[in-house]
Amino acid sequence: MPHHYLSKYKQKHVDAAPLAVFRLLFGVMMFGSIVRFWMHGWIDSFYVQPKFFFSYYGFEWVKPLGNYTYLIFIICAIASLLVAFGYKYRIAIITFFLSFTYIELMDKTTYLNHYYFISILSFLLIFLPANARCSLDSYFRKKEYDQIPKWTIDAIKLLLGMVYFYAGLAKLNTDWLLRAQPLKIWLPSKYDLPFIGEHVMQQDWFHFFMSWGGALYDLTIPFLLLYRKTRLFAFFMVLFFHIFTRVLFPIGMFPYIMIVSSLIFFDAKFHKTLIYWIQKWLPARLTSLQRISKYQYPPLTKKITMSLVAFFLLVQLLLPWRYLLYPGELFWTEEGYRFSWRVMLMEKAGYANFKIVDGKTGQFFYVDNSDFLTSFQEKQMSSQPDFILEYAHYLGDHFTQQGHQNVEVYVDSYAALNGRLSTKYIDSKVDLYKEKESFQHKQWVLPFQHEINIKGL
Repeated sequence: MPHHYLSKYKQKHVDAAPLAVFRLLFGVMMFGSIVRFWMHGWIDSFYVQPKFFFSYYGFEWVKPLGNYTYLIFIICAIASLLVAFGYKYRIAIITFFLSFTYIELMDKTTYLNHYYFISILSFLLIFLPANARCSLDSYFRKKEYDQIPKWTIDAIKLLLGMVYFYAGLAKLNTDWLLRAQPLKIWLPSKYDLPFIGEHVMQQDWFHFFMSWGGALYDLTIPFLLLYRKTRLFAFFMVLFFHIFTRVLFPIGMFPYIMIVSSLIFFDAKFHKTLIYWIQKWLPARLTSLQRISKYQYPPLTKKITMSLVAFFLLVQLLLPWRYLLYPGELFWTEEGYRFSWRVMLMEKAGYANFKIVDGKTGQFFYVDNSDFLTSFQEKQMSSQPDFILEYAHYLGDHFTQQGHQNVEVYVDSYAALNGRLSTKYIDSKVDLYKEKESFQHKQWVLPFQHEINIKGL
């Protein structure tokens, strides 16, 4: 019986308008994001000025290209516009995915959940017929498709639903629900907001209201968007939640990306109206095309594409759970923390003082981190174990090349998590220069002395 339903589902088609609108808005948003990044001078400060860059494990070969890094951003920006216009779409979206992902892999310091979301979403879009309608590709091939396979839109909905639902699950911990942390640290600093800053933002009840409300929102919003009768209410909730969080926190384009993406849940009638208003501004010859009822993948292409998309979505479903393979407190060790939709759950500050030791003579000296890292890099490094290890190896290599003998690297490190007192973080007796990065548990991270109770989630 399940196989019968699956076969019927594979044959279902729906209006192509929602995917066309999604493609257009996604491309425009990405172009705006890249221009914004450039205009703020972040290309120079993040990818040109630093002397050292933190790499993702297995992607150490991905590095900025000096001033040529600007070229990667130019390619990415052009590709995003071509995606929006639907011109040479397949080449454009592949180019966007590769260039954007390369940018995000250049330095782990700049990791954000929504950058990861953009990378995997653009990867998914490679396999979808987002240029079937309202595109320059349609104009040049002189035909346009009215319907596309239903699963192509459902795949985007599922990916968006995962982002929200996993973000909600991650909030079901004692720090978030019972201590209102880290919101109890962040919200009082917004005292300058009109009307609510001086009084409401300072109240315990509001901190707990935001914590519980945020968890409830993330856990329920995908289902409210799916259900037609609650969809409009859900969209107003999306607008309020993301605009309010954008006012409170400097989280860049993420709120706007989620608002625009949530439109995919609306009925085709809504998207066809948007397309109608867009086409009113276009020359008539761009809209008078041969109408084809259904977009069909060739049989072999369909089988391969659906298999790849299903595998991709399965990986996204499983990846956030990998933290269960590690002992210790996730927020402390951060093993399995990234790529799991744990959004704004921690206020973690660290201090790391590195000591270079001659293993034979015992002579040593301390490192001034500002000689090698920007202030932003140092802040990120001081509270994340994999950063600390990579930087220790960089220092060991650097001073070995400078002529120092028998180099050993130790660190005096302390960290404070979600309002707790700062405690010793890394075992200062371990020579980090001898430790190797891997997927195994980092035993030189000292145990966390508290319980946040998220292991069973």
